[in-house]
This record gives sequence, structure tokens and C-alpha cells, in this order.
Amino acid sequence: MSLREFGLLLITVFIGITGQFFLKLGAVKLGKVSATNFATHILSIIWTPELLLGLTFYALSAVLYILLMTRINLSVIGPAVSMGYIFSVLMGYYFFKEPITPRHLVGLGFIACGVILVAWRK
Repeated sequence: MSLREFGLLLITVFIGITGQFFLKLGAVKLGKVSATNFATHILSIIWTPELLLGLTFYALSAVLYILLMTRINLSVIGPAVSMGYIFSVLMGYYFFKEPITPRHLVGLGFIACGVILVAWRK
């Protein structure tokens, strides 16, 4: 993977993470779903700007991911996209005050090591 391809991969991951951020904002705005409000929640998705923005970012991320697949092996790009998990945990911590436990840190460490091992070329 060239430096240019790696840069595009990082941009793709960050766009996907931005989509997750807006989806979470919209989900918080909707409130908790239950059996009694399920249908109204589904309909509310259409009218919640944060959710529409999140879906737009996800769609853009998917298009870029497809374009990357024309240049990078799936066996490399698939695991490399899992870097998004690391950024998701950090985003949850900083923006939504979600805890990061030692178990999270160990799991994130395994993900980071796995990405390095899969993407690393001599």
C-alpha cells in the first residue's frame, strides 16, 4: 500500500467515523426505542437531520471504500478499516462520556497490532 493509498484509507475511515458520530447524535435525539414507539422511531429517522447527515457520511465512506478496493487487496483493506473501531471508542469517550475500561484498551491494542501485522510489508 502506497502512502497515497494509506492516506485515502485514513480519510475513508474518518468519514465513516464522522457518520457514526452523527448517527449517535441522532439516536440520542430520538431517545430509547421500545416495542410501543418502534414505528414512530423508524419514521422519525427521515426527519432527524443528524441521522440523515450520518447516513450521508456513511454512503460517502462506502463509495471511497469501493474505490480503494480497486487498488488495495481486500486482505489488507478489510482489516485496516477496523482502525475505525479505535477511533469510535475514543470518540465515544470524548464526545459522549462513555467509559474506556482496561478491557477496552487491551482489545484496541489487539486491533492495532492486527492491522499493523496485516498491512506491514518489508
